[in-house]
This record gives sequence, structure tokens and C-alpha cells, in this order.
Amino acid sequence: MTDLDSFADIEAFHKFGREVALCRRYLRSPASEQFLRAVGATCKNRLRTLRTGETFWRAQIGHNWVLDAVGGSRTPGPHLETRMKPLPDRASEGRINPKGIPCLYFATSRDVAMSEVRPWIGSYVSVGRFRITRDLAVADCSLLHDHEMPKVENPSAEEIEKFVWASIDRAFSRPITRSDNTADYAATQVLAEMFRAEGYDGVMYQSALSSDGKNVALFDLDCAEQVDSAVFTVCRAFFEFEQVIT
Repeated sequence: MTDLDSFADIEAFHKFGREVALCRRYLRSPASEQFLRAVGATCKNRLRTLRTGETFWRAQIGHNWVLDAVGGSRTPGPHLETRMKPLPDRASEGRINPKGIPCLYFATSRDVAMSEVRPWIGSYVSVGRFRITRDLAVADCSLLHDHEMPKVENPSAEEIEKFVWASIDRAFSRPITRSDNTADYAATQVLAEMFRAEGYDGVMYQSALSSDGKNVALFDLDCAEQVDSAVFTVCRAFFEFEQVIT
């Protein structure tokens, strides 16, 4: 691996993120282009294959109405299958996808999928279980999620690589709110596009809402089929707070 295939320093991702969010996005600086080259060279160590038949979960706020044929009353049921997958020609801004370019967001468990859509107490959540229809290669960014900053003054290239990839995963998994500035998505969207250009079918990253749950974003909307679905209502929620030290 040449110097151009290595990360310049432990702040490489943060410098790249600031540039594409605040300065320039489409015509990037040589430093940012070198960062992306390093990502391309080192992401091969994070290849993960999702096998045909593996199942994942996808949730959407809300429900459909199901008519009781006997009593004639309406009861909540899960969204129709067409509602549980994105439309092919439109999409709102996401951590992985820019506006207008859809992708499939999944979770590795039903509870994580429901938590990721940020439901409120009393709301209904439709959840679908999906089966992968072909082998898929994803860039697994979650491998070093908890890796801490090197404590030595001059860390090795290996330690720098580990910390940069940990920073990348934390950026993917950072909780999203509707009030987020969409420029905050820029760095992860560019990285996802680069993974796609490298031949990957998607990205896997740690869920911020579960210590053992992960999220998967897949680029091909037709690479998974819905197996079944159900509707849930939110009964309770738990929050934990930590003071920010200034």
C-alpha cells in the first residue's frame, strides 16, 4: 500500500466531512480526493457478504386499515407491501442517499427497525420482514465502532486506519432528526456513492439505538422481497441523559 492509499492522519475523516459539508462537495480538494482513495483501498478489508435468504427488517410509521368481513368494522393493519419499499423515482434525504435517489434501509432485528423510525408513545408502526434474493457484498463499517483514539503521540498507519474507520461508522450511525441540516449528510452520502462505485451493494453500520443491532442500506431496491408484515403500537419509551461538560 502506497502513501496515497493511506489516511493522512487521525483527523482525516473529520477534515473531509467539514469540506464537503461547508466548503465544496462536487469538485473536491486534493486532500479530500486522497482521503477517498484511502477509503477505497482499505474498505476491501471490511467486505461482508449477505447470503441469499438472509432476513432483515424494515419499519414505517403508520398503518393501513383492514376491514373485518364479519363485523364490518375497521382495524389497524400493516401498510401494504408497496408502501413498505421506497418508490423508485423519488426519495427524501437520508444518511446514505441524497434526495431523489432511493435505497433500502434495513435493520438486523425487528425492534431496532422500529426504534430507527423514532415512533412516539401511542403511535402505530408497520414492520416488514424481508428476504435477500441474491448474494450481496456490503462495506461493513461497524467492525471498529468502539475503537478509541490512539493514546500515543505518533500513531502508526494501522492505528490511524482503525480510528478513521471508527469515525466513519459513528458518522453513519449518528441518530438523524428532521431538524438536521442536510449538509450533515454530505460526507456519508459521498462515501456511500464511493462504495457503490467500488462495486459494493450497500453499507452496514452500527445502530446508535442498540448495542448489538446494525443497520444495512442497500442500493438495489429489487434485491429483497417482503416475507410478512405486522403492525405494532408503542407502549413505552426510555431515555437516559448525560450532561455535556463545557
